[in-house]
Amino acid sequence: MSKVWFVGAGPGDPELITVKGRGLIEQADAILFAGSLVSQAAMRWAKPGCAVEDSKGMDLEQIVAWLIDKAQNGQTVIRLQTGDPGLYGALIEMVQPLDEQGIEVGVVPGVSSAMASAAAGVESLTLPEVTQTVILTRVEGRTPMPEGESLPELAQHHCTLCLFLSITLLKKVQADLLEAGWSPDAPVLVVHKASWPDEEKVIRGTLNDIREKCRAEKINSQAMIIVSPTIGARDWTELKKSKLYDKNFSHRFRKATHKTVHET
Repeated sequence: MSKVWFVGAGPGDPELITVKGRGLIEQADAILFAGSLVSQAAMRWAKPGCAVEDSKGMDLEQIVAWLIDKAQNGQTVIRLQTGDPGLYGALIEMVQPLDEQGIEVGVVPGVSSAMASAAAGVESLTLPEVTQTVILTRVEGRTPMPEGESLPELAQHHCTLCLFLSITLLKKVQADLLEAGWSPDAPVLVVHKASWPDEEKVIRGTLNDIREKCRAEKINSQAMIIVSPTIGARDWTELKKSKLYDKNFSHRFRKATHKTVHET
């Protein structure tokens, strides 16, 4: 039976696709990839004779029609998407018409650009007693945000913010975070084309100057913005450490070595 697989290609580096995703590419009869975002190098594993098409010039109806046509011809079809299909991937919009046609669907997760950007900067998105929460969101643009999800509202938590699809709205990011009480000196990490070989750019700054630094580097697309109280922790002289690896902390795999001394 034919099946359409939605496969996360990861953030850019073809080697960051999952083993399962690569295996499906090797088996596929037809692959529709998002050429404006997915490196064509991921096609290196496609078998001879595989129908490969770039969707960057297609609208939703054309994408769905292509997938249905290939699947109805009994082929194993892949829709190869950037990052993870379930995150800003229009997944449900494409799955519903396939469901209507009785076409089986599968999803293979992928590495998000948020994770790849943190890796590029050697940053941790969470730290003990600093923040244990990560918000994946975007700034309101042509697509409105649901009630309660505006950036000033989310930013009031003062946890890690990973901002997708927002690099052209950095001025608004600055204003919204200042409105939420963030300091102008708050550290910001921007990563352009995280993990893309020879194209990745890592830009560090503060909420006050990050826009100017990105403009100087001509960064206006495919960039992740991370604003977090954890940014730069690699250089901190004092750091609260995880209890998981603390020798004085017991868990089911290890007993604490600390002996409590009672005063007499």
